[in-house]
Amino acid sequence: MIRVSLPDGSVRELPTASTALDLAASIGSGLRKAAVAATVNGVDVDLTRELADGDEVAIVTSNTDEGRHVLRHSTAHVLAQAVTQLYPGAKFSIGPAIENGFYYDFDLPDDQTFHEDDLARIEAQMKEIVKQNQPFIRSEHSMSEAKELFADQPYKVEIIERVESAGADALDAGEVQGDTISAYRNTDEFVDMCVGPHVPSTGKLGFFKLQKVAGAHWRGNENGKMLQRLYGTAWESKQALADHLHQLEEAAKRDHRKLATELDLLSFPQELGGGLAVWHPKGAIVRKLMEDYSRLRHENGGYDFVFTPHLANGKLFETSGHLDFYADGMYPPMEMDNGTYYMKPMNCPMHCLIYKSRQRSYRELPLRLFELGNVYRYERAGTLHGLLRIRGFTQDDSHIFVTKEQMAGEVAGLLDFVLSVLRAFGFDEFTFNLSTKNPDKYVGSDEIWVEATQALQEALDAHGLEYSIKEGDAAFYGPKIDIDVRDAIGRSWQLSTIQADFQLPDRFDLEYVGADNERHRPIMLHRALFGSIERFFGVLVEHYAGAFPTWLAPTQVRVLPVSEAHEQHAAGVVERLEAAGARADMVKADVGLGKRIRTAKMEKLPYVLVVGDDDVAADTVGVNLRRDLVTEGADDVERDVAFDAFVERFRAEVDDAQSAALSA
Repeated sequence: MIRVSLPDGSVRELPTASTALDLAASIGSGLRKAAVAATVNGVDVDLTRELADGDEVAIVTSNTDEGRHVLRHSTAHVLAQAVTQLYPGAKFSIGPAIENGFYYDFDLPDDQTFHEDDLARIEAQMKEIVKQNQPFIRSEHSMSEAKELFADQPYKVEIIERVESAGADALDAGEVQGDTISAYRNTDEFVDMCVGPHVPSTGKLGFFKLQKVAGAHWRGNENGKMLQRLYGTAWESKQALADHLHQLEEAAKRDHRKLATELDLLSFPQELGGGLAVWHPKGAIVRKLMEDYSRLRHENGGYDFVFTPHLANGKLFETSGHLDFYADGMYPPMEMDNGTYYMKPMNCPMHCLIYKSRQRSYRELPLRLFELGNVYRYERAGTLHGLLRIRGFTQDDSHIFVTKEQMAGEVAGLLDFVLSVLRAFGFDEFTFNLSTKNPDKYVGSDEIWVEATQALQEALDAHGLEYSIKEGDAAFYGPKIDIDVRDAIGRSWQLSTIQADFQLPDRFDLEYVGADNERHRPIMLHRALFGSIERFFGVLVEHYAGAFPTWLAPTQVRVLPVSEAHEQHAAGVVERLEAAGARADMVKADVGLGKRIRTAKMEKLPYVLVVGDDDVAADTVGVNLRRDLVTEGADDVERDVAFDAFVERFRAEVDDAQSAALSA
């Protein structure tokens, strides 16, 4: 017999050679049915893995994030198997699980391409494979054995050779880890390279949907071969799949790229190049309101405003470590007459120079530097996505220099600051993630990393916040807290970040004179509230489906004269509204009133005021609220509302919202 420990601290006794699936079955039939993988001594493994005496075991179930990852990765393998059956000679490259789904990239023979109407046929073949309940059988191979096994799959061989030459990167992580190559075979005809784990058999799958066809350059290299990518989603139940597909339908309606065009907020002209946007007047109004709000909050929060240039000599980024650890995310160098220059990917090195410009005293700390700074990062073309993944953007960036004793208190204050800003813009559900050291990509001692990580953890604990730990997800210079928000349709967005940094102060030799008259090294905290103006704006558009709250709406009030005879009075109403602080406009009676009201509905305006004969005589307005526009409930229109009464109500709404935002 063997004894294994469970997450709750209990110990279970099993016959020798028992597997993780046997353990799940011994606990209960429900757990056995829900199990898709296991974690043994901290390592994710297949359920068919034999357990050893003393193992610490956790069963991974299909209704968890970890379990869904296994389902999706396994479904990706079934997709590759189905494609090779339907398209003999097809070559397959990588097929990872991604957020809410999976994809696989293929090189089809004879320059064939997938089309949307192929998805149903491929999906039917996948379901046949699931019906056959084929086992996922794991095997392990040396490099030479693996190259022979995948000799007819050149992309797999390339990955193996990259591992052999120590050139593997994150794109290869799901395929190979370490010097041993693992593979999973479903049939004599199909085998795929993968680190696993996978479900025991294809019969554990079934709730999936292929979604779209796309092109993808091999390894994201624009000069690489164009492959055919199939995207899909997979879930633990029929209901979970249906719920997700419904959410996607809602998300399509809220796509900020679509709404930005419809509402005339901004655009992405081809002439600019990928990942770059121009802001139209309406979008710029919202952006200005966001930036003004940010400036006011920072001014009231004890921050000093700074400005830094858009590019810098490469020596700066050598000192900061960016050229060693972040060069792939930077634009290519520009050779100038006095050195090599780069567009800045981050503001922090320049803020270090501001700190270093003169001797600092402990009395000056915390020193909080704030900038709405433009940065430029090279994102591969295939990863660009409107404002959510962009190459040039503006960060509401702050770097705070503190003593070791001040760090925990400052981080606690930053958490309050971040949450108040997010609440001000209508978010009230949050997820917190603590990212720890990447053992393959970091600077500084282990001791310093432990100390910084503990400080962030203590701040989260002091606030009583639940959080997840993302092992190895931190930037090279320090651990961080990421704050995700949940939007109106339940999606999670990573926005704000608080990051401790012991490294840059050391690399820039930053110091302060302490109360003991000795020189000490400050600690640096990186912090962005919006994350970036562009990304936050994109999330806001989708959260509100373009119907911004009144205080943020580009046009708050539209005035519609019933006929041409009322246009002069309507123009006067607009002037009086603007004098009261409203952003207002008028649309002349060139077309019928009903059509103009429908247009206002499409523009998602908070208020539409209609003026006719009686309104001109009595100085009243007919008030169409946005909720009335949505339902087109003519009976709910407020008629004969005194103009001054409307202005008073409007001002109260906007003032209350702005006051709440500033005090959130």
